[in-house]
Amino acid sequence: MSRTSLALSNLRAFVILIVLGFHSVLAYLDSLPAAHHAFQVPPYEWQASPIIDRERWFGFDLFCAWHDVYLMSLMFFLSGLFVWPSLARKGAWPFLRDRLLRLGLPLVLAVGLLMPIALYPVYRVSAVDPSLAEYWRQWMALPFWPCGPQWFLWQLFALNIVAAALYRIAPGAGDRPGQWAALVRDRPARFFLALVALSAIAYMPLALRYSPWSWFQYGPFAFQSSRPLHYGVYFFAGIAVGARSLDSGLLAADGMLARHWPVWLAVAAVTFLLWIGPTALIMEYTQGAPLGLEAAADLGFVLACAGGGMFVLALVLRCATTRRRILDSLSENAYGMYLVHYVFVVWLQYMLLGVALPAIAKAAIVFSGTLALSWAATAAIRSVPLGSRLIGTDRRALAKAS
Repeated sequence: MSRTSLALSNLRAFVILIVLGFHSVLAYLDSLPAAHHAFQVPPYEWQASPIIDRERWFGFDLFCAWHDVYLMSLMFFLSGLFVWPSLARKGAWPFLRDRLLRLGLPLVLAVGLLMPIALYPVYRVSAVDPSLAEYWRQWMALPFWPCGPQWFLWQLFALNIVAAALYRIAPGAGDRPGQWAALVRDRPARFFLALVALSAIAYMPLALRYSPWSWFQYGPFAFQSSRPLHYGVYFFAGIAVGARSLDSGLLAADGMLARHWPVWLAVAAVTFLLWIGPTALIMEYTQGAPLGLEAAADLGFVLACAGGGMFVLALVLRCATTRRRILDSLSENAYGMYLVHYVFVVWLQYMLLGVALPAIAKAAIVFSGTLALSWAATAAIRSVPLGSRLIGTDRRALAKAS
């Protein structure tokens, strides 16, 4: 396996740690309201903060703010890297069949079975009748089926369908973007500017129309109203970068992106400030901020999203190109951990509500417990042949793509 492949494998391990950490600290944000959100009261704000603890720490707000800006876009980018080689190897229909098995079936099981278990504590904290029967009655009375973090999977599956259709119509469509992506190996700033320009076109009109915080929900399907096209830009940017050998393009372990990681650290810091500054000012308005300020915050988001993602990629390519057994295991179990972790996060946060500990200690307990339990649960599922086929990681795909 090449150094780039190892870096991307290790990045998968780091990403799942960030995801678990992000959700583990949501109960302890300083910006949360004083009381829990009632389960049956619109707009059902418990979806963003399922459990609200009285212990808070402002540092968690900053941690979540930065990762919320770039992390999901980076995940869509990484998901697109191996799509075009896989389509070329399998063809459109076999590719979609595999995606349906890999994304669709686990999505149905996670949303249909795990989410009702995960959210029972959310109902209990404000319920008059905490019985399971009443919980199920109120669950079924919701105008949607909560999907939690699994919204990412159905959007990813939809983008895979678009990519397969494009390949079916024009199998050579990835050649020219792939050629351009290979050329930016020594000019990552060009890739950054192109990414910013395209995502600004995709994101800013929707953000100004719907606001960056609104969500659309229908049945088990949910998405942030301002971001679906933005995520599509990152997914297809990943396809362009992955259309040719990763070792000879933007993500080369010895390329300019990796070698100049301190520069991208500075870019990430500056662009984050460009987003959080106007966003903090917007929060001061109760009736709506000026249009110019909203546009500045939306442009700041686009810049910070690209800057944060480029920095993380540069850092990993520079510093995480060696093999570690623990990172191998995390990488191989990352997908399953993503599917099951929310159950453990919410229940552990709920169990700690009455415990007299500071927010940092509670978050550490939730994170450690979630990491251990979701890791063990995934390993157990993967020990069964069907479970291994559904959520196992084929490390050979990384090697082939490089």
